[in-house]
Amino acid sequence: MPGAKRLQPVRREPAAVAIARRLTEAIMDGTLAPGTQLGEAELAAELGVSRGPLREAMQRIVQQGIAHSEPHRGVFVTTLTEDDVRDIYLARTAVESAACRLILRRDPQGTADRLAAVHRAMAEAARRGDPTALSAADTELHQVLVEESGSPRLKRMAQTLFVETRMCITALQDKYPVPDVMVDEHAAIIEAIRDGDEERLLRLVDEHMQDAVRRLTEGPEGAVPGVPSRTEAVSG
Repeated sequence: MPGAKRLQPVRREPAAVAIARRLTEAIMDGTLAPGTQLGEAELAAELGVSRGPLREAMQRIVQQGIAHSEPHRGVFVTTLTEDDVRDIYLARTAVESAACRLILRRDPQGTADRLAAVHRAMAEAARRGDPTALSAADTELHQVLVEESGSPRLKRMAQTLFVETRMCITALQDKYPVPDVMVDEHAAIIEAIRDGDEERLLRLVDEHMQDAVRRLTEGPEGAVPGVPSRTEAVSG
C-alpha cells in the first residue's frame, strides 16, 4: 500500500531481563521476603526457565542492591535496616527535588495534569480502602514525577529507590500512611507544581519524605518489626 505506515517489528525481550523483572516484582510484593535464599534449582523450576538466564537475572538484581551474594552460601534477598530506610528516603529527596526543579522549568501545568490523573486513582483507592491499589498509585505518582523531569539519569537512579521503597512498605504495611493524609499530601505537591511555587514544592517534598522515615522507623526503643536496626544481624 503506497504511503501506508509500516508496522514496527516486535522486539523480543532478553530472557534475563524478563526474569529479573519477575524477581523484582516478587521482592517488592513480599512473595520473596527479606532474607530469602534464591535457590537456582527451585526458581528455575518455578519460573520454567533454564539456569543460564536465571543466573544472569540474579546478577542483575544483586547489582541493583535488592539482593546480595554470600560466598559459599548463595544469593539472598536484601533485608533493609533502619539506616537503609533513612538513606533511601534521603536519596529519594535529592532525586525528586531535582526532578521538581526541572519540571518547573519545562511544563509544570502539563505535569500537574498528568499527576492529577494518577492522584484520582489514589483517592479512589483510599475511598475503597484498598491498600494494594493505594500503594501502586503512590509508586506510580512518584514515577511519573521523575519521568516528567525529562532526565534519563534521574529516572535510572529512581528505579532502584522505588523498588527499595516498596520493600519497606511491604514489610511494614501497618506503618503505611493514613489514606486521607496520603491523598492530601500528594494533592498539596501537585498544587505547588501547578502554582510554580518552587520553595513551597521543595519544602512539601522534603516533609513528605521525612514523614515517611518517621513512620517507617518508629517503634519501641527505635526498633521496627521487620526492619532490624544496624546493630542486629541482618541478611543485607
